[in-house]
Amino acid sequence: MSPDRYPSEAVDPAPLKQPLKFEFSGRVARNRLLKAATTERLASWSRNEPTFVGIPEEKLINVYRRWGQGGYGVIVSGNIMVADDHLEAPGNMIIPLGAVTKVGDRRFDGFSELANVAKREGSLFVGQLNHPGRQTKLELQPNPVSPSDIPLENTLGMSFGRPHAASLAEIAKITHQFVWSSEYLYEAGFDGVQLHAAHGYLLAAFLSKTTNNRTDQYGGSLLNRCRLILEIVQGIRQKVPSSFIISIKLNSVEFQEGGLTPEEARELCTILQDQAQIDFVELSGGTYQRLAWEHQRESSRLREAFFLEFAEMITPVLTRTKSYVTGGFQTAPAMINALKATDGIGIARAACQEFSFGRHLLDGRINSAIAQRLDHQNFMLTNVAAGTQIGQVGCDENPIDLSVPENVDCFLKDMKTWIQRLGEDKDMLMQGYVNMSSVAPAPYNDNLI
Repeated sequence: MSPDRYPSEAVDPAPLKQPLKFEFSGRVARNRLLKAATTERLASWSRNEPTFVGIPEEKLINVYRRWGQGGYGVIVSGNIMVADDHLEAPGNMIIPLGAVTKVGDRRFDGFSELANVAKREGSLFVGQLNHPGRQTKLELQPNPVSPSDIPLENTLGMSFGRPHAASLAEIAKITHQFVWSSEYLYEAGFDGVQLHAAHGYLLAAFLSKTTNNRTDQYGGSLLNRCRLILEIVQGIRQKVPSSFIISIKLNSVEFQEGGLTPEEARELCTILQDQAQIDFVELSGGTYQRLAWEHQRESSRLREAFFLEFAEMITPVLTRTKSYVTGGFQTAPAMINALKATDGIGIARAACQEFSFGRHLLDGRINSAIAQRLDHQNFMLTNVAAGTQIGQVGCDENPIDLSVPENVDCFLKDMKTWIQRLGEDKDMLMQGYVNMSSVAPAPYNDNLI
C-alpha cells in the first residue's frame, strides 16, 4: 500500500532539475536539491577507547549509499566534529587533530568510503564541520569553550556546563581544527565543506550578540564577530585547491531578543561573499534556546518553508554566492515557487522518511513528501523520528512509514522506552536513536511510493 502524501497539484519538476554552478569553485550541482545535514550519531563510540571514536563504519556507509542513490544535486554530511573533546552527541563523526590521511588507516578509510558511496551516482558531497561550543552536554564536557562565559540554560532534556571565554590561543587552535578537518576531507575525496554557523553552535555563538560580549578583535562589530569564520576560510584556501567547495550554514534569524536579525544576516552574507568567496549559503534559523523549526507565521505555513520570508530579505545581496533555504518544504509546487527567492532547496526530514525522495520528485513519480502523522511543531519528536529512520536504513531496513497511525503508535511506544533508558545512561554509553522493537523490520526498498 502506498503511503499517504501531502496533497499537491501535479507540476513539471523541470525548474528543480536545472544545474547550479558555484562561481568560486567552478563546481556544478546537477540539480537544485540539497540533502541537508542531519546528526546521524552512527559513528563508532566508546567511553573507554577514545582512539576509535567517531569513525564512519558500516551503518553510516549504508546510510550515505542510499542518499547517494537519492538523486540530490548536493549531499551535506551530518555534523562532523572538529574537536574530540567537544561533541554534539555520542556517535558523531570526528576528525581529531593529527588524524592520519593514509590508506589503511581505519578512520581515513571510513571517511573515504563515505565519500565514495555518496558521490557514486553523481551528487556533490560536502562535509559539514561543527564545533558545538557551549552546546556540549555536561557529561561530555563540563567546561566547554565559547566566545564568552554566558551559560546555556538546561533545555530539551540536556544539561550543559558553564562555558569559559575562549582565549586567543584557543581561538587559534579552533581555527586550526577547522582547517585541518577540511584538508582531511579533501584528501578523503569530499567535494567540499560546510561550516556549521547556525543553531547556536560555536561559530554561530561568535556571530550572535546574545553569546558574544567580547571586547577584543572577535567581538563588537559584525565584522569582528565573523572574524573567526573569515580566518578559517582563509586557512582552508591555503591548504586545498580552488575547486574545493567552501560553504556555510547560517541562521537567517534567531527569534530571540538581541539575536541575529535578518538585516545582520544580510550584511553577513555580503561579507562572506565579498571577502571569503563562499560558494553557497544554506539559510536556517533558531537556537537551542529558541527553536525555529516550526511555522512562526501563518504566511510561512502556507508557503511551507520556515525561513523563506527571511531569505527573501537576504538573498538579493547574493550576486555570486548561491543560496539554499532548508526547513519545512513538503510539495514540489512550493519548492518551485521558492526558487524565485533562492537558488536551491534543502531537504532533511523528507529525505529521512524516503531516502530517494529527490530522485522520485525529479522523475515526476511523486509531487510531495510522505505526510507523517506527527506533531510537526514538536521539533524533538520529529528529530528523533528522523534519527530513528536513519538508524533503520543503516541496518539496511526500510524506514518506518509514519503516515500509518499504527506505526506512529509503535514508534511512540518504543520512543518512551528509549527516553527512559537515556535518562538512566549516566555514563553516556548509548548512541543513536530509538530501537524499533515493536515493528518487524522490512528489507530496504527505495520504491516506497
